[in-house]
Amino acid sequence: MLNHSIEIAAVIIFALALLHTFTAKQFDALSHRSPRHAGLLHLLGEVEVVFGFWAAVLIVVMALMAGGATAIEYVESRHYTEPLFVFVVMVVAASRPILESMRGVIDAIARVVPLPTTLVQVWLGLAAVPLLGSLITEPAAMTLAALMLLPTMFRPEIPERAKYGALGVLFVNISIGGTLTSFAAPPVLMVAATWNWDSAFMVETFGWRAVTAVLINATVCCWVLRRHLTVAPPQADRGAPVPLIVALMHFAFLAGVVLLAHHPVLFLGLFLFFLGYTQAYSRHQSPLILKEGLLVGFFLAGLVVLGGLQQWWLQPIISSLPPLALFFGALGLTAITDNAALTYLGSLIEGISEQSQYMLVAGAVAGGGLTVIANAPNPAGVALLRDGFDQQSIGAGGLLLGALLPTAVAAALFLV
Repeated sequence: MLNHSIEIAAVIIFALALLHTFTAKQFDALSHRSPRHAGLLHLLGEVEVVFGFWAAVLIVVMALMAGGATAIEYVESRHYTEPLFVFVVMVVAASRPILESMRGVIDAIARVVPLPTTLVQVWLGLAAVPLLGSLITEPAAMTLAALMLLPTMFRPEIPERAKYGALGVLFVNISIGGTLTSFAAPPVLMVAATWNWDSAFMVETFGWRAVTAVLINATVCCWVLRRHLTVAPPQADRGAPVPLIVALMHFAFLAGVVLLAHHPVLFLGLFLFFLGYTQAYSRHQSPLILKEGLLVGFFLAGLVVLGGLQQWWLQPIISSLPPLALFFGALGLTAITDNAALTYLGSLIEGISEQSQYMLVAGAVAGGGLTVIANAPNPAGVALLRDGFDQQSIGAGGLLLGALLPTAVAAALFLV
């Protein structure tokens, strides 16, 4: 049992980490003005590094306060399945055979619809792919959507405000788009077994609300930004077509990883086979996004370490709120802590009513696009899309502003 002084220190370090996420872009800007320390400042300006860095600070502080054995025992007591899974599923989902197959489907639909092709491609990336997350999991959906939207929505000639608006819609839609099943959205997965929520219950309770919110958000976003999406971007050379059998093998690897999502030893073993397969058929591959995946895994692992010591003040807040206040409390708290951690704490409350159960999860998923830490797939989106923004950096304030309206739409529908 850790003493209260360590818990207080953990809250202070967690607050510093939150502040760091909102100032990361300033660190990156400083790196251009101070060449002598540019490397360190650029590193601190990487959003994906923030929570891993402050988790290391927490471990050092804990070792100084309670001894190295206590610090090691705490770190080893944490569960890192989610960071490992997000890393693996990002790399597999972003592989060229899967990405080209999905782009082929999107392009075929866009050519049939009597609207500008780029406009339809962006709409499908903001609406159809997030809903697909209910089957392939939210991190995989985020990876595919980000990579498909990067050359169309997040290209240099589109204004920054428009990009942040689209980014907010994407993050919110990914958060709510995975709620049609009981296994795809991390905040739902945390409570599904405890509260006996199966996929049929999720479709009945969250389904039409989530689908409607996703469609409204994507449609409004594309309508507002339509003048930026009427001109098709330059077509990049995609190389030779990927053979069908290679694409099917990659989809089989992706399906296997999703099915084994709760068994890290097994999905990591499958991932090693995947790496071997990509080497064997390297002529059909593009470089795997190993660096981006590792950075996102590092971010989420840091959040696991820091978040594990926030239960003492978060859980009393959750347990003391009536249902409607719990909805708005969860929506707000999600912005400063991972929504899966929030619903997990709720699942520990004895005798929580069915209405409060719904309100907790609905608020947590509705607020999942407000910040980079609000939902596990968000760091993946930041890692893959930051090159589309000025200075290759995404500001926390811009994301928050871009996500406010789609969050309000999602909240309104979940309260109906």
